[in-house]
Amino acid sequence: MTNQMLSITDLLEIRQQVKLEKPLIHCITNHISINDCANVVLAVGAKPIMAEHPAEVCQITASSKALAVNLGNITDTRMESIMISGKTAFEKNIPSIIDIVGVACSNLRLDFTKKFISECHPNVIKGNMSELKALCDMESGAKGIDVGEKDVITEDTIDFSIAMLKSLSSKTGSVVAATGAVDIITDATDTYLIKNGCQMLSMITGTGCMLNVLAATFISNKNIIGGTVLATALMGICGELSHNVKGTGKFRTKLLDSIFSISDYKIKQKIKYTSIKHE
Repeated sequence: MTNQMLSITDLLEIRQQVKLEKPLIHCITNHISINDCANVVLAVGAKPIMAEHPAEVCQITASSKALAVNLGNITDTRMESIMISGKTAFEKNIPSIIDIVGVACSNLRLDFTKKFISECHPNVIKGNMSELKALCDMESGAKGIDVGEKDVITEDTIDFSIAMLKSLSSKTGSVVAATGAVDIITDATDTYLIKNGCQMLSMITGTGCMLNVLAATFISNKNIIGGTVLATALMGICGELSHNVKGTGKFRTKLLDSIFSISDYKIKQKIKYTSIKHE
């Protein structure tokens, strides 16, 4: 492993730019998490718009600084809108991210994801290792939308995981972000390992969706891998700062408060990330 190629200063500059510019972020996400997604975009200083009607999404994406799409609780209407917005973002060079929720347990979602990636060329593909293995046409042990036990990123599987994700990134031209106990983010040239987070993040609905729109917000300045690393680390750090509560309801509230109020100093103090430079 080399010294970090993305410095903490680089990451904090992305955060500050969002606060100054207040970019409009178009989020097409599921109704289970839509409120939390809108609030987390607001918490970091940007402006969310949650439009999903097929007749208006082209115009709204074109006026936005980034696009986040999410396959959770998918519907025919949302699939149509996601494709329209994805093509618009690609044509107008607007950064985009797809959260491939549930592709390991649904052929409908998997086939749609492959079509979206082929035609819309998202800047970031995000999923857990079960979902990303399914996207690579590998057997996975997914439990619904959750990662299967045999797919969890561990010290024993991390080299295999990195190699697989690098290959997917090379094939698609996208930054690939795998979430787990260790998060892996790669553009096939540089890979980042992030070890922030807590178990409580997996015990409330929508934290993955929130991370998806956070990443969209931070890639709005077109530093794609930097914005993805920042979003992932920030969510993990804020989970750590919020987990010492009696239950999941209080955790959900404290998590949003932490994302809103965390200082640059606290991020510098808490962030745990390393980088690998591939030859």
